[in-house]
Amino acid sequence: MRHRRIGELMTREVVSVRGDAPFKEIVRVLSQHRVTAVPVVDGGNRVIGVVSEGDLLRKTADQAAAPADIPAVPGLEAWERAKAEGTRAEELMSAPPVCVRPEWTVVEAARLMEVQGVKRLVVVDDGDRLVGIVSRRDLLGIFLREDEDIRREITEDVLGGTLGLDPADVSVEVRNGRVELGGTVPYRGMIPAIERMCAAVDGVVSVSSTRLTHENDDISPGGGRS
Repeated sequence: MRHRRIGELMTREVVSVRGDAPFKEIVRVLSQHRVTAVPVVDGGNRVIGVVSEGDLLRKTADQAAAPADIPAVPGLEAWERAKAEGTRAEELMSAPPVCVRPEWTVVEAARLMEVQGVKRLVVVDDGDRLVGIVSRRDLLGIFLREDEDIRREITEDVLGGTLGLDPADVSVEVRNGRVELGGTVPYRGMIPAIERMCAAVDGVVSVSSTRLTHENDDISPGGGRS
């Protein structure tokens, strides 16, 4: 069983800006390329931050020249105020950037997105140089896998390869990413493990084992052949 790597899913041609890029240039880049954020890089193409529409809108919302009857944004921390007053990418950006490596799995990247509360991750090499970007949409792309690809991976890699079961003993049906298992396994205790492993296959939406039976009950006291 192999989780897809970020290097397989990421966008490789990534638009970026230098740290000294002025506010209007950043807005222009976002608009022209129809993106909501761009990595900020130094002269060696090393990523030093990310500037997003949210970073730019903070400045707009905190404009001192706003009409008198519209109060300035309340409760801004000092660092937020400094960003709102910035005029270049290095002053406006969010830093340090949240980055991943191309060899990371989809699962690892998804967990990092969740923990950090971000919508995208910058992909860097061993020298922190920009090599790509991966978004939530890219990660969700694994659910576009063909049902037959999922069925084959479960049958050959999970059941046959990892668990050493005869694929003829366990049937695998996949419809729209929903996996239904049938047949017979040697021990009852194997069923939860099979469910977990099948659920971990990229593209699986749900797993049902209601039609999967067992020969021996190794869980219930006094259990034996079913």
